[in-house]
Amino acid sequence: MVLVVSLLLLAACSDIEAELPVLVESKQAVEPVNLAVYKSPTCECCGKWVNYMSENGFSASTHHPLNLAQLKSDKGIAPRYQSCHTGVSKDGYIFEGHIPANVIKRFLDEKPEGALGLSVPGMPMGSPGMEMGNHYDDYDVLLLMKDGSAMVYQQIRKAV
Repeated sequence: MVLVVSLLLLAACSDIEAELPVLVESKQAVEPVNLAVYKSPTCECCGKWVNYMSENGFSASTHHPLNLAQLKSDKGIAPRYQSCHTGVSKDGYIFEGHIPANVIKRFLDEKPEGALGLSVPGMPMGSPGMEMGNHYDDYDVLLLMKDGSAMVYQQIRKAV
């Protein structure tokens, strides 16, 4: 009797498996997104942001230009949109300040037409690299356009 039940269960499983689609596991590794990050050599929060990005699928090479303000100006980042560090993708998109990795990934998937990049002006508490215990500021990630305009790309709000 046990043999008959086992054979029936095995046959039933075989029929079910035959109807299921075969899923092929991809052997390709996802390539990390490369960013050149320009910052002051003494800025600890920038280093924390670089580490955070590395933990979230990015690869960052860090550079310490002699004139960071000039680099930002040369990249088209108006002073009101500046922060402490500037990331630049291989495609030339700008990521200014403490932007969450998932927001950058979304931007790179969407590649909005006419976009220069993203910015989190200043240094909001609780943003990646600016963690300060339970202190947290709500902030906006801005979409910077090549024509000099900007608009809110995503609002970051404290989880309740």
